Amino acid sequence: MSLKEQITEDMKAAMRAKDTGRLGTIRLLTAAMKQKEVDERIELTDAHVLAIIEKMIKQRRDSISQFEAGGRQDLADIEKAELAVLSAYMPPELSEAEISGEVAAAIAQTGAAGPQDMGKVMGVLKPKLAGRADMTAVSAVVKRALSTA
Repeated sequence: MSLKEQITEDMKAAMRAKDTGRLGTIRLLTAAMKQKEVDERIELTDAHVLAIIEKMIKQRRDSISQFEAGGRQDLADIEKAELAVLSAYMPPELSEAEISGEVAAAIAQTGAAGPQDMGKVMGVLKPKLAGRADMTAVSAVVKRALSTA
C-alpha cells in the first residue's frame, strides 16, 4: 500500500472514530497533496508525499517556537498535536552515527576536498536522506567534515 493510500485509509478511520483533531490534520495533508497533483499535473509518489509531510512538519515546528515565544501555549499545543500526527507517516529518523557514515560515504563518492564542495555532497545526500534526517543537522555534519578535510 502506498503512503498516499495509507493516508486515505487513516482519514476514513479517523472519520469513523470521530477523532476530529487527527481528521483535521489528515485533511490538511490530503489537501496539500491534491494541490501538488493539480499544480504539477503529476501522480504523487511516496517520495513526493514524504516531501510534503516534511514541509508541513517544518512549518509546525516553526509555529510551535513562535507560539511559545509569544506566550500562546494553547496554540502551541494544537500545533504539537498536528506534528505528532504528521510525524507518524515519516520513516524512522537516522542516528547521528548513521548520518556521519552517510556523509563520509558521500564525501568519498564526490571526492570533496573542502568547504567549497559542500553543494556536491549535499546534492548526493538530499535524495538519500530526505525524510529520514533533519537536513539542517546533516548540513552541519557535512560542514564539520569538510572543514577538517
